[in-house]
Amino acid sequence: MNNFDFIVGTWTSTQRRLRKVLAGSDDWYEFPATSRAWNVMGGAGNVDEIDFPTQGFSGVTLRLYDPGTQLWSLYWASSRTGLTLPPMVGRFGEDGRGVFSGDDVYDGVPIACNYIWSRITPESARWEQEFSADGGQTWETNWVMDFTRA
Repeated sequence: MNNFDFIVGTWTSTQRRLRKVLAGSDDWYEFPATSRAWNVMGGAGNVDEIDFPTQGFSGVTLRLYDPGTQLWSLYWASSRTGLTLPPMVGRFGEDGRGVFSGDDVYDGVPIACNYIWSRITPESARWEQEFSADGGQTWETNWVMDFTRA
């Protein structure tokens, strides 16, 4: 529990996204974002709201901890697409890196998806999203957020 205490507060971030996902592309574009996060239920839950002002949308993540399994479930919703189900599920390792995985569909293609939290310090953090369309044999990182505490 309390694994997401590091993200509580207000942040700015640089977003990098692939223009074409699952196409072997290396054409990235950048844009800014601002976010704020807070704990709920004494740290057994965490919420963040993020705004992408130049992209015309915003999003929210709800993270819930299950003390029985010691796993987090991460739910993402966007003002463009609504709630993404099922949640990404996982935990932080002893190295401080968090990996949260689930199955999804991208552009009609069934995919495996990972959300990865790393490089966590009191003033910064990194989040990455990666997809696999071949059952996890190969992975493509398609979205990277580098956070700086505001």
